[in-house]
Amino acid sequence: AMTAPLSPMARLRYDVIARILEAEEGAASFLEIGCGEGALATLLAERFEYVGYEPDEAASAVAGARLSGHPAARVVNAVLPDTPSRTFDVIGAFEVLEHLENDAAALAHWVHWVRPGGLVIVSVPAHQHRFGGADEAVGHYRRYSRAGITDLLAGAGLVGAEVVAYGFPLGYALEWVRNRILARRTEQAADRTDRTAASGRTLQPGERMAGPIALATKPFVYLQRPFAETERGTGWVATARRPE
Repeated sequence: AMTAPLSPMARLRYDVIARILEAEEGAASFLEIGCGEGALATLLAERFEYVGYEPDEAASAVAGARLSGHPAARVVNAVLPDTPSRTFDVIGAFEVLEHLENDAAALAHWVHWVRPGGLVIVSVPAHQHRFGGADEAVGHYRRYSRAGITDLLAGAGLVGAEVVAYGFPLGYALEWVRNRILARRTEQAADRTDRTAASGRTLQPGERMAGPIALATKPFVYLQRPFAETERGTGWVATARRPE
């Protein structure tokens, strides 16, 4: 699990995701919407029969290569179809909703892909007042309040929403750096659609950085946990279920 080249922020996020999934004892299949270059997918594929949808061709190719050692995992270079071919025990979309102009409509479509009683897990950036150059550069429409993401899940017909904050305090420093780096790029960048398409490839660490990043972020993973129920943090991980 240490070898996945997750960015420092993704490491902080994965601590929350992993603990949620540990509690889903019977779950065997996972659909990820917008899997990017598949760093997280490699961790999910260790446990689940895994399918990832990624519309960006370049990111999808990297993800496919990373998953080549997992026979029960595949990546589809496409937008998730509206009509499901099957259902999954868990569906996840990490840092996706904020890229979609109509987030509510997208979520309502996704829900059809999870079995009744199954889990939907999403992550989104927190607090609109933190919207900055990096959000602009990767094509975000918005950031979310705790109530905002809770309402979005309920609006899609999901029940039992729970929202966990992550990223305090390290996320604040990471976002400051991202804002500095990416704000300069926005002037040259094309429209929001292209920025979103490339976002899964933006500032992604290489394989060799996987170990050092995991090690460096470990203390911060523990530091953020006491703030899970507060407003402190740079992102939310939210879960809810499709009604039985």
